[in-house]
Amino acid sequence: MRILIVTARPQAFTTFAATLGEKGLETAFAPTAQAALESARTSPPTLCVVDEQLPDAGPFALVAKLMSQNALIHTAVVSGLSAEEFHEAGEGLGILTALPQNPGPEAAASLAATLKAVAG
Repeated sequence: MRILIVTARPQAFTTFAATLGEKGLETAFAPTAQAALESARTSPPTLCVVDEQLPDAGPFALVAKLMSQNALIHTAVVSGLSAEEFHEAGEGLGILTALPQNPGPEAAASLAATLKAVAG
């Protein structure tokens, strides 16, 4: 399974990506929403992790575009919103989970387990 991490700050995801790799998941990075959409069009990932700090789109707008492009791509969003705010902002988008702003090994392990449960 391949995970596309969409972020303009890849250094903040180094440990997160390494832990996903240890769990047998392949990771790739896209620096912008546009790059993520192009990557998803040519080689759809199993999951896109969308950072809340993108230079060219909000995270929920990107999730909506990904869903309209390929509804089979699972998504997770890095967010500082409260659980209630996140639910309101992402309602109807089918987001798998929210991740902390600087996800580490624990977030990666939890995401890997969730992804394997839903995607096989």
